[in-house]
Amino acid sequence: MPVSDTVEQQEQPWNRRRLRSTNERLLLDRLRDSGAASRAQLARDTGLSKPTVSSALASLEAAGLVREAGTHAPERGRTAVLYAPDPAAGYALGVDIGRSWLRVAVVDLDGTVAARADVRNRARASAALAELVVGTARQVVENSGVDPAEVVHGVVGTPGVYDERRRRVRYAMHLPGWGRTGIVDRMREELGVPLEVHNDANLAALGEYTYGVGEGSRLFAYILIGTGLGMGVVSEGRLFTGAHGLAGEIGFLPWPGRQKPERLEDAVSGVAVVESARRFGMSGQLTAKAVFDAARRGDPAAARAVELEGERIAHTVAAAAAVLDPDLVVLGGGVGHSVDLLLRPVREHVRALTPLRPRIVPSRLGEDAVLLGAVATALDTARDVVFERRTAGT
Repeated sequence: MPVSDTVEQQEQPWNRRRLRSTNERLLLDRLRDSGAASRAQLARDTGLSKPTVSSALASLEAAGLVREAGTHAPERGRTAVLYAPDPAAGYALGVDIGRSWLRVAVVDLDGTVAARADVRNRARASAALAELVVGTARQVVENSGVDPAEVVHGVVGTPGVYDERRRRVRYAMHLPGWGRTGIVDRMREELGVPLEVHNDANLAALGEYTYGVGEGSRLFAYILIGTGLGMGVVSEGRLFTGAHGLAGEIGFLPWPGRQKPERLEDAVSGVAVVESARRFGMSGQLTAKAVFDAARRGDPAAARAVELEGERIAHTVAAAAAVLDPDLVVLGGGVGHSVDLLLRPVREHVRALTPLRPRIVPSRLGEDAVLLGAVATALDTARDVVFERRTAGT
């Protein structure tokens, strides 16, 4: 409901400051959600009086949180000044740590990228990887031209799950030593930026919800298929992480292997595609991309490997459909680049496996899903931090 400036106020200065801050935040959120507006439009949208709107806008402008953004000349009446949030009031940092690539971006409060770097992850020890993250992030901030003090919050996406109590990442099997206690603390200290750490599949799901095909979905699952396997679940716009942050760790589900039971991650991944291709007769130095490229050229062994991968992904989708009842399943990650080959076998096998029929689509964000999810998550906090800092004591 709109904040009413006719509410009876007590005379204590603290109460007046709190109401003023509430009104300012209401206006700032309205401008961020719906775009530039005049004083009169803001008064109509929020229910605040025109004098209250004028006073709040003056305070926000003095704090560097809003700026004039042009004018509007109606058919009748005076030309009105338009106001919009100042995106340069603060900045956020997003980091995507993968086994093969490290991606880092600095964005303003509108989410516009000020600078970005994508570098090969050749680190084979946790200390080296932490050094790479810190060094790359510093370089990106320097390249952006932003004062490092204006970067107020950062979010890191990583395989595994961050244990806040033990202050370490768990279950990141593909990043050697990454579960060592103190690694995240070291990055926070050296960067001088508050850092949150989240599972990469969860962030990819948030990225796809915010910027991609998940927008408007009531409940969707993002299945990240790359070096490993993970799933992020977004319900009503909010990430579902479970009681211990482990929801979506579908790679741990059992899978009936040829010699002994395996984990689902061993069957549904880029590595599994290569292993299948070799078993069907391909040779040489193979990668998942090489197998998919060969399948496009009509190589029979590669085509069989892709078909098998589609069947295995279908089991993953069927399990997610049975437990979550999503209206949408998004396929992403490294293997997601070849969804053009996988969609047919996945959909066909899902129809054979289950009467449940979620819509199955490829990721719109591709390799940027985790990074954009990190950026979106960092922005939520950065906007709060900047508002509190710039309005403190006013």
